[in-house]
Amino acid sequence: MKFRCERDTLVEALGAAGRAVANRGGALPVLAGVRAELSGNHLKLTGSDLELTIEVEIEVAGERDGIAVLPSRIASDLVRSLGDPRVEVAVEGDEANITAGRFESSLRLLPADEFPRLAMPADEAVTLAAKDFAAALHQVVPAASADDARPILTGVLMAAEAGGLRLVATDSYRLAVRDLPGTTVLREGQSVLVPSRALKELERLLGSAEEITLRLGEREATFEVGGIRLTTRLIEGEFPNYRGLIPASHPNRLTVGREALVEAVRRVKLMAREPNTPVRLAMSTDGLELVAITQDVGQAHEQLDADYVGEELTVAFNPDYLLSGIEVTPGDEITLDTVDAQKPAVIRSAGAQEFLYLLMPVRVS
Repeated sequence: MKFRCERDTLVEALGAAGRAVANRGGALPVLAGVRAELSGNHLKLTGSDLELTIEVEIEVAGERDGIAVLPSRIASDLVRSLGDPRVEVAVEGDEANITAGRFESSLRLLPADEFPRLAMPADEAVTLAAKDFAAALHQVVPAASADDARPILTGVLMAAEAGGLRLVATDSYRLAVRDLPGTTVLREGQSVLVPSRALKELERLLGSAEEITLRLGEREATFEVGGIRLTTRLIEGEFPNYRGLIPASHPNRLTVGREALVEAVRRVKLMAREPNTPVRLAMSTDGLELVAITQDVGQAHEQLDADYVGEELTVAFNPDYLLSGIEVTPGDEITLDTVDAQKPAVIRSAGAQEFLYLLMPVRVS
């Protein structure tokens, strides 16, 4: 295998494919590498840990076709460090010779015949608007759990819902639900559970793309963006009945400016210094007061103008979870619907109903 290409193009491709490379113990040693396959002027780079696979295709000046597995991290660091923008890669035996200007190096390869055969994507495909899908991922994915002890909660539910697509994630402390009306991806009643890790990488890849192609197989989901293909193994199991978590009615409603609330929570939570210290929201017809107190450190209060309908109520929340929900709720104003100090609260945009963020309160004395 031998080819020439632009340094920055190769760095970007190695970096994207390398984000799927196995970095956990127990994986096949060859999965620490990126598989490079050259055919004519087309170079395909593949990184995988068997759960997540990212393939990147770029155009190069090819001289000799071939296949090699480059150690991912050192290859990426090496190419990124090059001073000359033109790079040549030539594979001879079990080494790759990388040259740029006066720089020369040889890199020991991993055995290409040990790189596993990966599943082919499904034939049936649907195309989505990348901007809307990226916005939905940004709102929902952070609410998924990072605890592998509960694998079901590390996934994002994608379900057919009322002529559109619904994305749902929860870590049992919060719940995010986003509807994409008119986006038909699944059959009526069908749902799949996609690992949140894969969707985080997908959001990163979407960038300024206009379209994204989705292919759903029995065990894998494949997303194609430009010259990049991301394939992830689906999570098996039953997602919790999230509908039962959402209160049917809320006697109390607060309406407040979103940006003012974001800034106030950021300031007040500076005094929530201990891990379990909440931010209290005291709601009344006079408006909203935010309070955080940490013993031996200090306290912070801030009053905000707000419209409130209901009984006077003080509810305490984890400040990071609260801020996370407010920041991704669209619109100039948001509503906070509550039942009492112990039941889940619901955050929505005052002008749009496609997104819902449910948050469990923190019990305080």
